[in-house]
Amino acid sequence: MGWRLADGGNPAKRARVSLSPALPRLNFRPSQLLRLLSRPAQILGAIVLGLAAAALFAQMEGERGVPPIASGGDYQVGGIKVDVLGKDANSARLAGWRLAQRQGWRMLWTRTHGAAGVPSLSDSQLEGMISGVEIEYEQIGPTRYVATLGILFDRARTGQLLGVSGHVMRSPPLLVIPVMWDGGSAVSYERINEWQKAWARFRTGDSAIDYVRVSGSIADPILLNAGQVGRRGRLWWRVLLDQYGAADVVVPIARLERQWPGGPVTGTFTARYGPDDRLIGSFSLRASAESAIPQMLDEATRRIDQLYTAALNDGRLRPDPSLIIEEPVDPDALEIENATDVPVETLEAPTPAATTGSFSIQFDTPDAGSVAQGEAAIRSILGVRSAITSSLALGGTSVMQVSYDGTADALRAALQARGFTVSGSGSALRIRRGGAAPAGAAPPQ
Repeated sequence: MGWRLADGGNPAKRARVSLSPALPRLNFRPSQLLRLLSRPAQILGAIVLGLAAAALFAQMEGERGVPPIASGGDYQVGGIKVDVLGKDANSARLAGWRLAQRQGWRMLWTRTHGAAGVPSLSDSQLEGMISGVEIEYEQIGPTRYVATLGILFDRARTGQLLGVSGHVMRSPPLLVIPVMWDGGSAVSYERINEWQKAWARFRTGDSAIDYVRVSGSIADPILLNAGQVGRRGRLWWRVLLDQYGAADVVVPIARLERQWPGGPVTGTFTARYGPDDRLIGSFSLRASAESAIPQMLDEATRRIDQLYTAALNDGRLRPDPSLIIEEPVDPDALEIENATDVPVETLEAPTPAATTGSFSIQFDTPDAGSVAQGEAAIRSILGVRSAITSSLALGGTSVMQVSYDGTADALRAALQARGFTVSGSGSALRIRRGGAAPAGAAPPQ
């Protein structure tokens, strides 16, 4: 007995079974799923998406940089400690601020003129000269005020009373890329760090270095990262410096080493310059605890600025000419139309008896009075047309630009006749009153 298939025994012609009628609920679209959700669920989903987008935007835009907050040129006197009592908290705080203003004025005058002869000024006169009060530390009680304050004196109003004026020579604009090594990794503007904050707090107005500081936002973390300082090629550096309006780059480096978590921190700081990573100087500082790191970094920025300023004065800090983008000269702009048709007139000009040259003279300025005395001594020399201090450094070495009718040898002889000890060569001279130059001093370049 045999069996026969319903289709006549041909297995290839078996009937096909469709599953679409059997599973109608599995065929849906995203819009249909959204309609199935309740109204509160839709609102909750929209809120979650909005918060996620806001968090992503904040991470990209607001957490990558610290804008420079101190770019003024005011005189700053810090570390003023006060401890006063009053009838209430506000009276004690006001009395503490006024006491800090008086102490700050005495410290500023002592810095430029010495401890003797400090002018006595009233509180109203001091308030007219002060541009701000910086609170470094404070504790306010019901009747007591204990604080460490910094006083900012306006340069225009205070400089006249101090007797310090004139143009201070500054360096070309230099781009700052601070690099911090911490925990075995280097970071610059990739994320916010304490070294970047210290350079944002540093007051560049009192420095001879024209720092170009960026905020570290938008494209700065990509362009100015820790790996950028290792590049030696000039092509990318030219484009980068031209974008930020700088002539060269300075790279202050901080390397932190912790003894144990929460314990002392040793910082090694190095001042480097240019794409070739030239060394300017280095030093070490130590913080007693983790909380003292910001104060240590603030002190490090001040000392690194001193290294760069000293390098500027002795000629080591000079812009690299290979980093300057020169505009091509249009040949058509140099052509002179109908040059052969223009008559040439010759004039016989009298030959001057002596040529007028410009000389740079370095001289010691321990106080404000020595600036005027030095200029007066140079102007009294026969043949000197002008003598103006172009770079002022009270307590150090200032630079005077002198216009003189004669040669460098004639000016050297005239200075020696006035009792000066002269060193250097060419148009850069160094003068001192009596005695020989200190041993190891390099002639100005």
